[in-house]
Amino acid sequence: MKIFLFLLALLTISAGLSAQTEKRPLTFEDILKWNRITETHLSNNGNYIAWKEEPWKGDATLKISTPDAEEIASFNYGTKAHFTADSRFLIFTEAPPADTIRNLKLKKTKKEDLPQDKLVVFDIMENETERIENLKSVKIPEEWSGWIAYQAEETDDSTKNKKDKKNPLYIKNLETGSTKKYPSVSSYELAKDQPLISFISEGDSTFTAGVYIFDLKAEQVSPILESEGEFKQLSIADNGKQLAFLADTTDAEKPSFDLYYWGGENETIIAHNSNEAIPENWEISENGRLSFSDNGERLFFGTAPILPEKDTTKLEEEIPALDVWHWNEERLQTVQLNNKKRDLKKTWLAVVHLNEQKTVQLETERFSRIRKIQNGDADKLLAYSNQPYAVQTMWEGGPYHNDFYLVDINSGEAEKIKTDCRATPSVSPDGKFVYWYNAVDTTWNTYEIATGKEYQITQPETIQAADELNDRPMLSGSYRNAGWLENDVAILIYDRYDLWKVDPINAVDPINLTKNGRTERINYRLVRFNPEPNTGINPSETVLLTGHNEVSRADAYYAFDLNKNKAPEAVFSQNYRLGRPAKAEDDDLIIFTKEDFETYPNLIATDLRFKKETQISDAAPQQKEFKWGTAELVTWYSLDGLVLEGTLHKPEDFDPTKKYPMIVNFYEKSSQNLLRYRMPENNRSTIDYHYYTSHGYVIFNPDVYYKEGYPGESAFNCVMPGITSLINKGFVDEEHIGAQGHSWGGYQVAYLATRTNMFAAIESGAPVVNMFSAYGGIRWGSGLNRSFQYEHTQSRIGKSIWEAPLRYLENSPLFTIDKINTPILIMHNDDDGAVPWYQGIEFFIGLRRLQKPSWLLNYNEADHWPTKLRDMHDFQIRMAQFFDHYLKDAPMPKWMDEGIPAINKGVDMGYELVE
Repeated sequence: MKIFLFLLALLTISAGLSAQTEKRPLTFEDILKWNRITETHLSNNGNYIAWKEEPWKGDATLKISTPDAEEIASFNYGTKAHFTADSRFLIFTEAPPADTIRNLKLKKTKKEDLPQDKLVVFDIMENETERIENLKSVKIPEEWSGWIAYQAEETDDSTKNKKDKKNPLYIKNLETGSTKKYPSVSSYELAKDQPLISFISEGDSTFTAGVYIFDLKAEQVSPILESEGEFKQLSIADNGKQLAFLADTTDAEKPSFDLYYWGGENETIIAHNSNEAIPENWEISENGRLSFSDNGERLFFGTAPILPEKDTTKLEEEIPALDVWHWNEERLQTVQLNNKKRDLKKTWLAVVHLNEQKTVQLETERFSRIRKIQNGDADKLLAYSNQPYAVQTMWEGGPYHNDFYLVDINSGEAEKIKTDCRATPSVSPDGKFVYWYNAVDTTWNTYEIATGKEYQITQPETIQAADELNDRPMLSGSYRNAGWLENDVAILIYDRYDLWKVDPINAVDPINLTKNGRTERINYRLVRFNPEPNTGINPSETVLLTGHNEVSRADAYYAFDLNKNKAPEAVFSQNYRLGRPAKAEDDDLIIFTKEDFETYPNLIATDLRFKKETQISDAAPQQKEFKWGTAELVTWYSLDGLVLEGTLHKPEDFDPTKKYPMIVNFYEKSSQNLLRYRMPENNRSTIDYHYYTSHGYVIFNPDVYYKEGYPGESAFNCVMPGITSLINKGFVDEEHIGAQGHSWGGYQVAYLATRTNMFAAIESGAPVVNMFSAYGGIRWGSGLNRSFQYEHTQSRIGKSIWEAPLRYLENSPLFTIDKINTPILIMHNDDDGAVPWYQGIEFFIGLRRLQKPSWLLNYNEADHWPTKLRDMHDFQIRMAQFFDHYLKDAPMPKWMDEGIPAINKGVDMGYELVE
């Protein structure tokens, strides 16, 4: 009897454990709760780590711990965190709870009456928290500590609804807790290096309007200009000893701004609109940012043409609503309209030489862009212009043709140093060289400013700087560069694998620093921790490299000495994809992530030696509750005989003796992402891999290699034999295979539907199905004409419609829709700025005319894909129901069976299944 009872107890415990550990499929509601780590912060002293865990829907949590994973505090609703420079305080914003906001909106609460953000000051040492209501803005000093500045809305009901109300400025002493308040502040700035704050106040009955500077150590507020008026572009030098702003104190109906300067004594007007250096019919622009050169001898500001005033003698309905398109204007009218808001605020750079009180206009309308050299300390500036070649960019695309100029900072005179180069120039940190990658001959080049000499510093036979995998009919881009060594003695240039040290004047041959990247097929890349802007790399420092192994798809970290003739030494190498590491400013604390398809990328703490790993976060502990999946690499031959690779994702409990439905999802080449975690997401445009493997699907993501002129055929040649190779392994149900893709992927699966009946269902998102009509269309998001895409970029046709019309015909699925026998779900939105909505309509109308089973989802408040969480969630549900019906024989949902009549829009979702 005792034995029986003992066995019964064991069976009961075993059954209980089995029930506790039984995993369930992932749902889209589960995905909404999935946390991502969306902020990571390290204290300067390396003692603390703060991070934000944020679900797709709901409230974020801000956490802080030590590098030993000892949790110090956790704050619901925390976001936008910053450590103070002394590492004592964590300053962050506390957002209102999402449910609170939702409930108030359901009650039709006015926007201005909704709860606002709070400012939270957390004293780490004392474990004390202070909350400040109605936060509007906060600024935290970068290099000094002890104070913060913030604005919070007045709670006085008498001021609550005033238009253009300026909120008071509060300056808080973090040591004493005391706060000073200044009324109606429109702008405030903190000096970078010293505890000084400048602000503009409109004043009140107790405080005079004007511009002020507050010396925090001396606790002294000094007026710079006491006056009412309109003030713009307040700027304070890093050391706090210089100040500049724009002001109009005239009470005129249309403001006219003067440029004011303060250098420790009284303010001075140093530039005004009547200055002869400012071009005729131009003015000092209120939109031009003010900035000082590093040495403090120059002040840069912006000018702009005076815009014509609106004719107030005419009624609005008397003025034609007209756009005039000119055949030879620099930019298409659609581009101009798209950029109009930005162009109305565009400014051109000018400078005041402070010691001489001399103003010089530096930038003119012929330049596309101008850049300072040595942060404005140099006697030259770099400018470039695409103007002479602007029209042809409509069909050529990038890289753009440019002329390069050096502009004299003392006279404004421009010297052209390069004509018609398909490159964008840059300047070395110490300002000795202009440099660029020339896409035409795939070389890196320099121009020595002091001598006026140009050097071609790489050759393709030595350094293959161009993208080796480029299969588009366009000039190949480069693998970029890692930066310059100090004093501009060398530039570090990447090829596909290695890091090269290249002399800027060809005095010595290039040196392959990393040695073995190409032989080992490792892509080495330099990590720069917390670099100052525009600074060179110290060659005596041991640096960190990341390395991606193209064969195994795994990453590693490497210690590397730039001065030693030695290959990089791996300090951390496991079979994971690694995130970019971050380092504390004044300590060896390193934070990084590692992941694979099954491993969440939690934060890990270590030091520069990577000897010890300490997991800091546990952002998705619920993952163990769900059926998950695996990822593996598969190979096959294309119909052209190429060896191809792709990723195959199987259910966690995969049984090779069973048959599984399969979804083929691809874009171009994705196999290098074998070890990617793929954060569970109600995605805007693609399937969620974890959801589908959790529900018993196999997912296949094949790489596609393209032949110029035949993108559709290329996809067919690569994808279809990959599918066949998997069917031959015996675990794919060949009667239940689906395909899904969006944009370029949407085009490819639409094309495949015209060539094969292998698929039981296809979801095609935002597809181009008619390359003729799309060729002459506009990308409304940018205003650009689409022709360059077909001739030179992703579509890979390689020629215009007049040179090769048949290529446009045979690559367009629209013209062979009659061959389609696969049910098609299309998602294309009426506000798509990338692919014209009419492409989706042409596809659907053709299918409807030919009575092919098809559905079109059009999310009204969406662009190229749904942008609101509600619509992404809806799309994923409908797509899953579509595939479940055709690939798993699930009942058809009501929306597929009956549609949703327009009169039921927003009322009847149609999710329920039809039995």
